[in-house]
Amino acid sequence: MNAMIQRALVLIACVLLAACASAGKTATSPPQEQRAVTAEQQYIAYVERVARRRGIQVTWVNPPHLREKVDSKH
Repeated sequence: MNAMIQRALVLIACVLLAACASAGKTATSPPQEQRAVTAEQQYIAYVERVARRRGIQVTWVNPPHLREKVDSKH
């Protein structure tokens, strides 16, 4: 009877440790498309940070899209 309880406790401990180990950072890490910060996102964050310091709430109706420089040879 004592050996049966010990086996049950070891089995429960193994299951709990496996569950904790499999959790990892999957719940806290952002999705792949949110990991790379674009220039637009940096600009939006900068404008919102400055506005927050000044007590202004920004509502983006049309978020900015930065254009790439085009080299034009005449």
